[in-house]
Amino acid sequence: MSTLADLATVADRLDIRPITPRIGAEIHGVRLSGDLPDATVLQIREAIFAHKVVFFRAQTHLDDAGQEDFAKRLGKVVPHPTAPPADGTNYVLDIDGTRNRASAWHTDVTFIDTFPQFSILRGAVIPPLGGDTVWANTAAAYRDLPEGLREHADRLWALYTNAYDYAGTRPGATEERVRYHREVILSTIYETEHPVVQVHPETGEPALILGNHVRKIIGYSSADSTQLFNLLQSHIERLENTVRWRWAADDVAIWDNRATQHRAIDDYGTQARVVRRVTVAGPVPVGVDGRRSVTRSKIPAEAA
Repeated sequence: MSTLADLATVADRLDIRPITPRIGAEIHGVRLSGDLPDATVLQIREAIFAHKVVFFRAQTHLDDAGQEDFAKRLGKVVPHPTAPPADGTNYVLDIDGTRNRASAWHTDVTFIDTFPQFSILRGAVIPPLGGDTVWANTAAAYRDLPEGLREHADRLWALYTNAYDYAGTRPGATEERVRYHREVILSTIYETEHPVVQVHPETGEPALILGNHVRKIIGYSSADSTQLFNLLQSHIERLENTVRWRWAADDVAIWDNRATQHRAIDDYGTQARVVRRVTVAGPVPVGVDGRRSVTRSKIPAEAA
């Protein structure tokens, strides 16, 4: 068991360098693995909560198994609910730009009720130009809302689903990427109701969730729902709330999926880009009024 002296030593040793005042930090001098000391893991967790997303350069030793082993130190590792794991792994999601480009603002897997607390992403094949990822601090976005809008957001619920018009939201998507979304991502169709503002299970911070898995704000017409969504989402996407990461091969990013949104920038054309993700399960979300999220449907595509 780690002692307070151990923690003080680790705190002194970890080299944490904030990137922006609101979000993002690089951590130097750590070799990620499944056998890191407890005190080091604790300090990494605290850095994730403080900075929302943290980055580790040049983790050249890390392979799929090592990524899974390290992720298990942060909590219960879970596979993607619809996409199969990469060959030879139990939990690694292979995000190959030829099939899948996460180029819309989103929080990972919000179409289920226990969406991930942490996501761990490793750069496997990185194009020489382009393919950056941007993260936004959704807790800061919530704090910055005008008081009246913040109080209104506290009462809103939204219906989230993985069944959305992929081609319509990505006009330049190739046939292969559209087919992957239809056949793999939609192999089971989920619909879940979440509070738009959720209380973070570790920090107690309220944060906006939203993102591209939202079908509609519950209780509003389609037109009013769209306007409410766009208004709140625009506060998340403000540049003041964001950090942009220029990937290199073997970089690792870890983010607090309960307090961020992110998007991959689709500007690398036909260049190869492959990143690999492992996620750590979170509990059922809770709104500011204590009400918990609920899954409304889970239907295999052939039965839909």
